[in-house]
Amino acid sequence: MNFNKVMFLFFIGICFSYGQNTSNHLENSKPKPNYRLASKFSPENISKLVHSTTVNPHWLKNGNRFWYQYKTTKGSNYYLVDADRKSKIQLFDNVKMAKWLTEITKDPYDAQHLPKFDFKFVKNETAIRFRVTATEEVEAVDDEKNTSSKKDSISEKSSKRGKPKMERKVYHLEYKLGDSKLTIIDNKKEDEKIKRWANIAPDSSIVLFSKNFNLYWMDKENFLKAVKDEKDSTIVENQWTKDGVKDFGYGGNYYGENNESMEEKKDDRKGVWGVWSHDSKKFIFQKSDDRMLKDLWVINSVSKKRPTLETYKYHMPGEQEFSKDELLIFDIPSKEIVKVQLDTVKQQSVSVYRAPRKKSTYDDDFSPSLLLSKKGKIYFNTISRDRKKLDICVADIETGEVKVLIEERFNTYIESRPLVLFNNEQEMLHWAERDGWAHFYLYDTNGNLKQQVTNGPFHVDNFEGINENERVLYFTANGVNKTIDPYYSHLYRINLNGTGMKSINAGDFNTDVSVADSNKYFVTNFSRVNTIPKSELKSTTGALILNLEEADLSQLFATGYKFPETFVMKADDGITDIYGVLYKPYDFDSTKVYPLIEYVYPGPQTEAVSKSFSVNMDRTDRMAQVGFIVVSLGNRGGHPDRSKWYHNYGYGNLRDYGLADKKYVAEQLADKYSFIDIDKVGIFGHSGGGFMSTAAMLVYPDFFKVAVSSAGNHDNTIYNSWWSETHHGVKEEKDADGKISYKYDIDKNQELAANLKGKLMLVTGDVDNNVNPGATIRMANALIKANKRFDYMIMPGQRHGFGDMNEYFFWLKADYFSKYLLGIENTNVDMLEMNRDKPKG
Repeated sequence: MNFNKVMFLFFIGICFSYGQNTSNHLENSKPKPNYRLASKFSPENISKLVHSTTVNPHWLKNGNRFWYQYKTTKGSNYYLVDADRKSKIQLFDNVKMAKWLTEITKDPYDAQHLPKFDFKFVKNETAIRFRVTATEEVEAVDDEKNTSSKKDSISEKSSKRGKPKMERKVYHLEYKLGDSKLTIIDNKKEDEKIKRWANIAPDSSIVLFSKNFNLYWMDKENFLKAVKDEKDSTIVENQWTKDGVKDFGYGGNYYGENNESMEEKKDDRKGVWGVWSHDSKKFIFQKSDDRMLKDLWVINSVSKKRPTLETYKYHMPGEQEFSKDELLIFDIPSKEIVKVQLDTVKQQSVSVYRAPRKKSTYDDDFSPSLLLSKKGKIYFNTISRDRKKLDICVADIETGEVKVLIEERFNTYIESRPLVLFNNEQEMLHWAERDGWAHFYLYDTNGNLKQQVTNGPFHVDNFEGINENERVLYFTANGVNKTIDPYYSHLYRINLNGTGMKSINAGDFNTDVSVADSNKYFVTNFSRVNTIPKSELKSTTGALILNLEEADLSQLFATGYKFPETFVMKADDGITDIYGVLYKPYDFDSTKVYPLIEYVYPGPQTEAVSKSFSVNMDRTDRMAQVGFIVVSLGNRGGHPDRSKWYHNYGYGNLRDYGLADKKYVAEQLADKYSFIDIDKVGIFGHSGGGFMSTAAMLVYPDFFKVAVSSAGNHDNTIYNSWWSETHHGVKEEKDADGKISYKYDIDKNQELAANLKGKLMLVTGDVDNNVNPGATIRMANALIKANKRFDYMIMPGQRHGFGDMNEYFFWLKADYFSKYLLGIENTNVDMLEMNRDKPKG
């Protein structure tokens, strides 16, 4: 063998060896799907590891006091806090409560395993009442038996039937604070049916309800009969209106009812929603004529023996028909009806301003909706169909005469917040984005601007309270501190003359607050995605009153949980900051290279980027455990809590506006982190995210390789007009005769079906009455006509959120991304990770 041949064979051997080593190296650098790790963090398992993470204060009426429940791995405790006294005590002794409940119900309890209580404070807030359901079964109490003759009749029927209907015994209990016993009040269940239809006047003198789409009323005496027995034949009902019909009636909403159940319940009492005057003499009802709107349908194939049809009104963008709103003033003493003088020819939406509800009434069984004004005025707004013209108006409650107080005009859509009325109804605060940022403006009640209260390049979010004597406003805002994430919300105070603005819960955290009715104190819950949540009680001067709680994450960390990482990258314009969160597998190996998956929801009414710690992990943390780097990030045209420019960036381009930022940020992340494989990028989302993830596959078909798109509004011409016409825009046109029409044009996902190169799965619930399944079906139809292979799944009997099939859907996504991004297909017929830990019956 000559020298050249030997060298050639030697070279071939080296190359072969190198190729093998390279192949082995590449194979070893790939992560393998870790289903077992992902299964540890199912919602069911998380509920065993993490309990309370925030304090939800139930403010009381007497003093600056509240109670709250907080659960840790040691069980639940209930606390009573008095802010004035700077005290926090247990509402009761858990050991003693367990003892009393055991003695009364004959069911065993201990201090760590008490039932979940729903308290009502009674007797001037010196005692609490609650119900407990025992395991003991007793004969069911029939709601209809209130007389001896009925009892005899029912007993006779029961004996004929044989075995009586049984139910668990209920104990209605009272505990006097500081006492050494529980008292049994009665054994009655709480009646939830009455709450569904009774609209009780503030003074309890009259109750309104809807029946056969008309307004009815009954007096207090007859309502008390209904409380005891809804079907009591002696109840006197009084019909007030006779012109109510389906889709142009007085209450009786049927949304979510199928055609069969709607027919079965047609004669039932139903709720009627409206606003009361403070003196109970007037009731304001907004009557909408929806008859001209077209029907939409879904069919539930798994509900009954025969598949059931559900028909509902649904206004699609660009349709010329529109709901016509009337405001009617019902006079309770005289039973007269006065119309508010609205222009019913205009296509506009109407909204009545309501008095803010006191937090100390949140637990009340009875809390009527009240007008903003106590002085015979109805404050409301109208907004044009194209959402570019907002008028704030006031109507006289006796005559219905209307005066326009404030006008807002903009070239994109106008957003609004509740009007604030104060200073004996001499002044009002109006929220607007007229200078490109959201701020409060001070007006007198004649509509004269007094001054702008807040000012600057930041976003005022919500009104939280006002101290009228000191003329101090409390509000939440974003982006005031330019050194922290602009999405972090904080509570501020400012003088109404625009001076003295101060953050009163400052910190590099996102916060959520509950301000007492007195405006003296507030509870603040604060965290980031990578910190342990904490809760404090503070005064509205900013002083710390009490440290309340720190979340117990000990069991979560024991499983190997690790906080995600936050990042800031540039948008595709190279200027705008985009904020996001990066989630790694908890068994992350820096020597491996991971596919990247983006979880998206484009808004524009919000962005799906977590800012506070949360245990809702399915779409981010948990998906990463399968073997991916998962990121969620904003995009221009997303979150409303930045500038109006940022929020309205996608106006007129609602399909493509966020995609360039999603792609460009992914590329920057791959440049920064060597463990990201930029050649394997997946994307998924639900609803607007389902729409966006499919759009990404079609607009950037060489970049995004795999998508799972669920409940997507792929064709926005058949999604609801409120969202589509607001955020994309609808054009108002007037012809030579002055007739107005509306033109709507938007890019649809199915127009780009021929662009598909990667792997796409489409999923929809078959009774989704929000984003109709038709949107997903149209996308599938376009892909079929373009001769594309794709995957398609229907979730039977599911609405927009997929309900009890969410866990199945998680593993469906995991399988899909594992197959096409990790190269490993799970072919087992059984969903092993769903079945493995279930008890076998």
